Amino acid sequence: MREQKFIIGGEWRTGNSTITIADLFSGAEIASVHQAGQRDINDAVISAEYAFAITSAYSGYDRSKILQSIVDGIRERKEDFARLITSEVGKPITYSRAEVDRAISTFTIAAEESTRMYGEVLPLDITPAAKGRKGIINRFPCGIVVCITPFNFPLNLVAHKIAPAIAAGNSFILKPAPQAPMTALLFGEVLLSSGLEKRSINILPTTNELAEQLAMDERIAMLSFTGSARVGWKLKSVAGKKKTALELGGNASVIVHKDADIPFAVARCIAGAFGYAGQVCIKVQRIFVHYSIIAQFEQAFVAETLNVCVGNPADERTVVGPMISEREVLRVESWVNEAVQHGATVLTGGVRSDRFYQPTILKNVDPSMKVCMEEVFGPVVTLESYTDLDEAVNKVNNSRYGLQAGIFTNDHAAIQYAYHHLQVGGVIVNDYPTFRVDNMPYGGIKDSGFGREGVRYAMQEMSDPKLLVQ
Repeated sequence: MREQKFIIGGEWRTGNSTITIADLFSGAEIASVHQAGQRDINDAVISAEYAFAITSAYSGYDRSKILQSIVDGIRERKEDFARLITSEVGKPITYSRAEVDRAISTFTIAAEESTRMYGEVLPLDITPAAKGRKGIINRFPCGIVVCITPFNFPLNLVAHKIAPAIAAGNSFILKPAPQAPMTALLFGEVLLSSGLEKRSINILPTTNELAEQLAMDERIAMLSFTGSARVGWKLKSVAGKKKTALELGGNASVIVHKDADIPFAVARCIAGAFGYAGQVCIKVQRIFVHYSIIAQFEQAFVAETLNVCVGNPADERTVVGPMISEREVLRVESWVNEAVQHGATVLTGGVRSDRFYQPTILKNVDPSMKVCMEEVFGPVVTLESYTDLDEAVNKVNNSRYGLQAGIFTNDHAAIQYAYHHLQVGGVIVNDYPTFRVDNMPYGGIKDSGFGREGVRYAMQEMSDPKLLVQ
């Protein structure tokens, strides 16, 4: 079994304790991963402080060259990354390869955007006292960015924090998910050969308690967190005056309107509901179908769900692999059972086996059920009908979350109504809410958090405008 060190200031270091990472499907032990302690975390902050003086002075050319080197490094080890992701978090291999491709795309976009940190010139002579004056506004890096990432995208969600941090000229400290430190540390190897100032490279597997101390540290300029609402809002409450960006998930909805292409909508909803066992924050969780087509949609949806491949994530046919932990499988099972006890009907699925949960469709649900009101984060979807679009939109909005939503229709008026009235950060037309391209502004409202990712938008979050009047 491999002994895995962590990185502080570009140097590999051991800790006083370790955790064992095992292959999620086979249970075979992969590595013993050293854990950073209190002293290590303080050293990382000091290192990042020194590094910021260097990274903040990088030219656009410097940043672009470093980011392109990272692109090349990931591409050279693409299959290594994909297989490690599959082993570490049980993501089906085709999804893992797609994630690596997205990480390459994310850093490519960052390499381009790093040379486009545009400012503006503002005329100030709107009053007699300002005659002949103008303002020049440029953006400057904010400082040390603490990046806390979840298990479900252990490479690309790291990329969505580290790429804009580098592109904007910041130094950083990365705290990866405890379930997936190996992918982040393999990425650290790429960073170490990229030409980036080594003291800027700090990747610390550690406890959530010590990560909370990082969030409280006044030397940190910004906290960027992706994970659960419970943890995210707690971290914000202790973060003090520092900038904060939170990506906290949701219970994403799809509206299938009366003119929808039913076979296409069914196929996309299945991919969005069950891919990677539904462990995606914008996975399809609630489907609202117009009453005139729900019987046809339901029949096709159930039939296609029965064909979804469940099994070994290393098999290229697999769509649903093991969930991240037995605790999470038991939680999903308990939520489904609770819904059934209160009147919900299982159309298919509802069965647990070890760390697997079968793709599950529920109807006759109530908005108060956990499978409707909370983030299920598993291969479970609810199916309801509606009579008019206003009703469907109100059902979507009856949630404390607001990340993304999808609508299948070619009716321009319906699209505009949904866009203006859905309480979400993004509306996806004729596709599922799981749709994401890495340059688009991504984020939510309500308990889904605030701030936006997508490289250019994250760079704005990670920098500050400064005015020069002359």
